[in-house]
Amino acid sequence: MTVDAHQHFWRYNPLRDGWITEEMAAIRRDFLPSDLEPILKANKIEACVAVQADQSEKETEFLLRCARENSFIKGVVGWTDLRSPQLQARLEYYHQFDELKGFRHIVQGEHEDFLLNSHFQNGVAQLEAYGFSYDILVYVQHLPAAITFVRKFPQQKFVIDHIAKPMIKDQITEPWAKYMKEIAKSENVFCKLSGMVTEADWKGWKLEHFRIYLDTILEAFGPDRLMYGSDWPVCLVAAQYAQQLDIIQSFISALSPTEKKDILGENARRFYHL
Repeated sequence: MTVDAHQHFWRYNPLRDGWITEEMAAIRRDFLPSDLEPILKANKIEACVAVQADQSEKETEFLLRCARENSFIKGVVGWTDLRSPQLQARLEYYHQFDELKGFRHIVQGEHEDFLLNSHFQNGVAQLEAYGFSYDILVYVQHLPAAITFVRKFPQQKFVIDHIAKPMIKDQITEPWAKYMKEIAKSENVFCKLSGMVTEADWKGWKLEHFRIYLDTILEAFGPDRLMYGSDWPVCLVAAQYAQQLDIIQSFISALSPTEKKDILGENARRFYHL
């Protein structure tokens, strides 16, 4: 199965979606399953995982409806307040939905030590019992805390979104590379090859701009802990779907057929139990 392990849907709301700035005008509209399905088919992607973009349980319910109504959406990464005293009741509720695979918090918008918050960690500690994964969305400055964070939960399944957003536009690799090599030592941590074009020069990126970052990630995690994700429709500010996919396909072209298959879907299928 080929899988896009990271994409979004939304009905655009300018108040709620204030993160979509004027320079991102290309995505200031609705993006729904009916928009994505033909794109996936054209690019021979059989399934996808829909990931939260808004921090509300309404968002989680919206994505679950999308999944129930569209069979190509095989999984949902939703949001619930992992710091809530009522979290166990919420996890009991969400456990009934087979489509819900895990949760994410937009840590990139939080203080760099947010992942060390005791209330948040108490919430993450409850996920394993329900079989839920956790997507780590951070910038480079959050990685030291993330390294400590994942070590506290050696049995919890984690995946780093967007290779932790290195400074691709400026071709800066350190200290990002050092941190990613360190966090990869925790074998319960996977990494998504996603969200890279939006960290590059939106109008002037080239394939070679991504090579050093992809080489670093492949060496650190190996092909059995990497998964492809488009970050559609956010990617549209810098690349069409086929263009961002070509970055990954070009990079993995020298790998074995099994390794290619793993990165383009099998790892996501196993990680999210699709």
